[in-house]
Amino acid sequence: MSTTENKRRVSARLAAINESATLAVDSKAKALKAAGRPVIGFGAGEPDFPTPAHVVEAALEAVRDPRNHRYTPATGLPELREAIAAKALADTGREISPADVVVTNGGKQAVFQAFSAIVDPGDEVILPAPYWTTYPEVIRFAGGTPVEVFAGADQDYKVTIEQLEAARTPATKAMLLCSPSNPTGSIYSPEEIRAIGEWALENGIWIITDEIYERLTYDGVRMSYLLGEVPEMADRTIVLNGVAKTYAMTGWRVGWMYGPSDVIKAAANLQSHMTSNVSNVPQRAAIAALTGPQDVVDEMREAFDRRRKTIVSMLSEIDGMTVPTPQGAFYVYPDVTALFGRDIRGRVANNSTELATIILEEAEVAVVPSEAFGPTGYLRFSYALSDEDLVEGITRVQNLLG
Repeated sequence: MSTTENKRRVSARLAAINESATLAVDSKAKALKAAGRPVIGFGAGEPDFPTPAHVVEAALEAVRDPRNHRYTPATGLPELREAIAAKALADTGREISPADVVVTNGGKQAVFQAFSAIVDPGDEVILPAPYWTTYPEVIRFAGGTPVEVFAGADQDYKVTIEQLEAARTPATKAMLLCSPSNPTGSIYSPEEIRAIGEWALENGIWIITDEIYERLTYDGVRMSYLLGEVPEMADRTIVLNGVAKTYAMTGWRVGWMYGPSDVIKAAANLQSHMTSNVSNVPQRAAIAALTGPQDVVDEMREAFDRRRKTIVSMLSEIDGMTVPTPQGAFYVYPDVTALFGRDIRGRVANNSTELATIILEEAEVAVVPSEAFGPTGYLRFSYALSDEDLVEGITRVQNLLG
């Protein structure tokens, strides 16, 4: 065998990346439905509402405009970057330059570019767990080492300063902050955000803050922005966001990042080679979303709030589930460790993956096991589905586990 044939067919860097567990569950559920099975999916993290009509109209107009048939700046349309800068000012009281904004192909590209911009081999990144499944993959891809800091249901899935300090080492470069949280729906209070920011500032640690669920908060709880609470962190903070969750635009693929000029310039250079500009039509739609009427956002949030209350109430009736009430996003994350070892129609689960498999095969309900997000012992249910499907699906779970 030649030397060339002996070489690895797939690079070590890509071979180390695991498939997105949430997308895998969603794909499996859709495949079963296509085969005629009445599966109800609680796996996908996307609103079930149509994109607001005025946003769609803006896209239709953009399609007909020849300006949008050509390349535009790789960092994004100037009008969209200005709208994002204006939004940042309104949210945090801090003025940022549109030049320090990069529009990305969805939030995932922003996550990828943020870690790529600041993480080197040997750097450690503190990753509060439970975490979104993509974060550790991207940290490792950038050459860094994710350092998981776990907070369970007893802490409302929120890490403490004491935990962060215990995880900090001389190699700590950054911390990931996601509030409201995917997968738990937990949201850090202004005091907690301020404490995290001040701890990072004191120790020279970067924070990458993912604010994609910012408008989905409940029970009178309001989003707290890191740069609003600790503006001194501006030189070591990268903010990630997008239109996907707030405006039911997951398929439009428009996200963004902003931060210090040198870091944003590095991310922009990477994007110029990797994807160039985001499709212009979705960018025009995103402008309409950010600058147009916001009443539809409140309507969607109210629907999510109604579903949140329903699913928490119904899951709490299941003996063996501990169900913290989420105050953000559209997920509920019950502790299911008490169900391990229990007879379930002649079957026994010893971890979350096995339990999720039993629920899918016996009740035809798709949920995501917590091994995708950190330690076993939990399940993630997305309540971004119709009220009818939600009640039917959880009723099936109740009948199976009750």
